[in-house]
Amino acid sequence: MTKPRSSRSPVGRIIAVVISGLSLYVLLPALVHVMSSWPRLFTLDPWWLLIALLCEIASFVCAMGLLRLVLRTKSWFAVVTAGLAGNAVTNTLPGGAPVGASVQYRMLKGSGIDTVRAASGLAVSSIIGIAALFFLPVFALPVIVGGVSVSSGLVHAGELGAIGFVLIMVFGVVILTTNRTLLVIGHASQWLLDKMPRHRKGSTDLGARLVNERDQVRTDLGKNWWKALLLVAGRIGLDYLSLLAVLRATGTRPNPSLVLLAYAATAVLTLLPITPGGLGIVEASLSGLLVLAHVPSANAVVATLAFRVGSYWLPTMAGGVCYVLYRRRYGPLRQSESPA
Repeated sequence: MTKPRSSRSPVGRIIAVVISGLSLYVLLPALVHVMSSWPRLFTLDPWWLLIALLCEIASFVCAMGLLRLVLRTKSWFAVVTAGLAGNAVTNTLPGGAPVGASVQYRMLKGSGIDTVRAASGLAVSSIIGIAALFFLPVFALPVIVGGVSVSSGLVHAGELGAIGFVLIMVFGVVILTTNRTLLVIGHASQWLLDKMPRHRKGSTDLGARLVNERDQVRTDLGKNWWKALLLVAGRIGLDYLSLLAVLRATGTRPNPSLVLLAYAATAVLTLLPITPGGLGIVEASLSGLLVLAHVPSANAVVATLAFRVGSYWLPTMAGGVCYVLYRRRYGPLRQSESPA
């Protein structure tokens, strides 16, 4: 006889919904302003829009390639369907980042990938991607030092990137070179998992398994460091080129370095899980920062909308299709369990 499901406390979900609702309310004018410019999309240069779309597709391929590398799997189908489906959940649910990561983890597990490998692979790819985002403003330093007029807002974005990059690098070095931190994280995670309702207890050596998995990932990345570097550079670089392409589609020829600062600052802001997929945050911050980068206001707004169509709306819709394809091959997702 099937046991009834234990109900989870709705407090966390309620808080996430309230925060997202308040944030969207505050950001609503900027979001509506950007979305209302959609008729202008049909006036943009179609060839530059095609280039932007191709860059965005190639960017997602690089992201999936990086995850495939750290997961040490040859299956593109499992990685791509899990990645896009998890991204769709993140983009649609309030506070959806943890839920999206959970869906992605469960889909990878359901495709036959080891649980600890899936968890560590997702963590490693996220750390690498975040570190690369914080490093982006460094590429704009020559322009700033060279005397180009830069608004204080973009300068602060560069400073934030430098501080964030240092913190991420320190964290990465600690994780890669010491065992104690991973053992503590493993023991704490095991304790939390054991407290969850309907959790089936597995092994108690999660910390040791994380250390072993870290050593294997470190060895593999050491052998394939150039592949990881190219993939993370392609993931972020092509996404940035997509933004430049939509700006060119509006007839604007902005300074690429200033646009890079605007792009980096917006990408860092979207790391805060305030609204689903940064909805409203990206529209408000990117359009405003592009104006600071000397892009005409009207062009900044329509370019932001076109960029979001390729980087947010289309991947979100593709995620639903990927989930259906995944279920046809592997079946429905099972109840999540801890790494055993």
